Amino acid sequence: MADLSQEATRRSAKAGDATLNFYDAGEPTEVGGGLPLVMLHGGGPGASAWSNFGRALPHFAASFRTLLVDQPGFGASDRPDVVGNYYRHAAGYVLRLLDELGVDRVHLLGNSLGGGTAMRLALDHPDRVGRLVLMGPGGLSLNLFHADPTEGVRRLMDFSADPTREALRAFISCMVHDQSLVTDELVEERYADATAPGAQEAMRQMGMSFFLPDTAEDGLLWRDAHQLRKHTLLTWGREDRVNPLDGAMVALKLIPRAQLHVFPQCGHWAQIEAAEEFAELTTAFLARHVERPRS
Repeated sequence: MADLSQEATRRSAKAGDATLNFYDAGEPTEVGGGLPLVMLHGGGPGASAWSNFGRALPHFAASFRTLLVDQPGFGASDRPDVVGNYYRHAAGYVLRLLDELGVDRVHLLGNSLGGGTAMRLALDHPDRVGRLVLMGPGGLSLNLFHADPTEGVRRLMDFSADPTREALRAFISCMVHDQSLVTDELVEERYADATAPGAQEAMRQMGMSFFLPDTAEDGLLWRDAHQLRKHTLLTWGREDRVNPLDGAMVALKLIPRAQLHVFPQCGHWAQIEAAEEFAELTTAFLARHVERPRS
């Protein structure tokens, strides 16, 4: 049996002017037309590919070559200055990473910030993408009834202003419905990553790209949702306090090939709180993809 531990699967590669850290496991099968699966994490303090998806890797690696990518500014990836809106910034680096690895087409799975990156990549380079799985995605989530900023975003801003363990615990508590998941070990792990050299500045630049007038509008991906022609699975936790469930409605209406699955008693981390159901649902959705030769 293959070793799917963090160290055994860790890789790095150039993506233009930056080096990205990622985790690479599994071999292509007939599932999903043989396309690799790229998983993109969320953007909270201390977020990384492994913290979001490490526990899900064994399931997905059984059917796909699976790449868990630390987005620029996060985890062990480089922290280049954010140019333009973060979704476009990150999508460009992910695309350059795929080019470096010689990977032509992929399925994309993105959580929160990673969902926005996946959406931007699919909009700008549809020939490189098979299917999309978007988990409470940023940019595409338009809150129809909830106030902005949401509770989760306010907690993130609180940590940015005062990066203490207590503020981080309050933020993580907003991520999940099951509060027993908010352990001291998790807080310490995320706090170490969130306060690593350069992490706070990278977080600040990412956040400002959604507020500065000349870059913020480029992050309103719901405006372009009607242009997306990919089969798209929207997944949401019913108790999501970061990107609440009402934020799914516009995307569901506008994306021609979208479907929505809602996990009960689940917050912003469906891959953790509803791990088994999430893995089964996502794999079944990707398995319906048929890869047709391109002229």
